[in-house]
Amino acid sequence: MSTVDAPRAAGPRPGPGSGPRPAGRPSARWSRPGRVHRTSWPLTVLLGLATLTVLVPLYVTLSMAFKTSGQSADGNAFSLPAPFNPASFAEAWTLTRFPVSFGISLAVAAIAVVLTLFLSSLAAYAIARNWSHRFFRWSMIYLLAALFLPFPVVALPQIQLTALTGLDNPFGVGILHAMFQLSFSVLLYTAYLRSIPIELEESARIDGASTWQIFWRIILPLLGPMNATVGIFAFLASWNDFMMPSLIMSDPTLQTLPVVQNIFQSQFGTNYNVAFASYLMAMAPSIIAYLFAQRWVISGVTQGAVKS
Repeated sequence: MSTVDAPRAAGPRPGPGSGPRPAGRPSARWSRPGRVHRTSWPLTVLLGLATLTVLVPLYVTLSMAFKTSGQSADGNAFSLPAPFNPASFAEAWTLTRFPVSFGISLAVAAIAVVLTLFLSSLAAYAIARNWSHRFFRWSMIYLLAALFLPFPVVALPQIQLTALTGLDNPFGVGILHAMFQLSFSVLLYTAYLRSIPIELEESARIDGASTWQIFWRIILPLLGPMNATVGIFAFLASWNDFMMPSLIMSDPTLQTLPVVQNIFQSQFGTNYNVAFASYLMAMAPSIIAYLFAQRWVISGVTQGAVKS
C-alpha cells in the first residue's frame, strides 16, 4: 500500500482552537474573559455605599422641598410629601431675591473661573518648561505651601486690604477665589503639561513661532481636558463658598446666594421646606455644570496623573 492510500492515524481531530493563534485575534481559549472581567464584590459594595451617601441626602432635599411647613417639622424627613406643595419654591424665590442673588453668585464664579484658568495655565507652563531653573522650582514650592494656608487664618488681613483698596464687593471676592484656587490649579496644570511632548514646541520654534504663539496656538488647545477640570473645581469652590463673601462684602444687598440663604435660620427655628427649596435651586447650576463637564474632568485627572 502506498503512503498516499495509508489510513490516517486514529486520534481526535484538531478543533478550531487547537491550531496556532492568529496574530491580533485572540481566541476564547486564550483571552479567558472570566478572569479579566471578574467582579470585585468588596469594591462594588463600597461604591454602592458611597452612592447612597449622595442619593439619600438628595432624596431628603427633594422630599423636604415639596412638603408643607407642618410636614417638614414633624421629624420624619424620609416620608413622601402629602399633599404635594410646590409653593415653597415661590416663597424661596421671593425671600432670597433669587434673580439678583443668583446673578451675583454667577458673576463671582465667572470671575473666579476665568482668572483661575488664565493665571494658572500661564504659571504652570512657565514652571513646567523651566523646571531646570532654581527660581521656578522654588516658585512651585511656594505655591504648594499655600495649599496649607486656609482662608480663616488670613481672613482679618484680607478684610482690611479689600476695604482699603475698594475691593469689598463681588469683583474683589471673585479675585480672592481665584487666588486661593491658584495653588491647586497650578499643580494640576504642571502634571498635565509634562505629558505633552516638548517636540511640538521645538518644531514650532523652528518655524519661527514665539513663546506666546506657541502657548496660545499649540499648548492651550491641548489643555482642553485640564481646563474643564480646573474650571469645574474653581466654579464649585466659588459657588458654594459662604465664609469669604460674608466677611468681605460690605453691602448686604450684593451678597451671594449661599449668604442670602442664611435668612431661613432664625433664633427659634428654621423654615425647613422653604430652606430646602432654596438649597435645591442653588445647587442646580453646580449639578448641571458637573454633568456637562464630567467626562473632561475625569479625562484631565487621569491624563495628568501619568507622564508619558
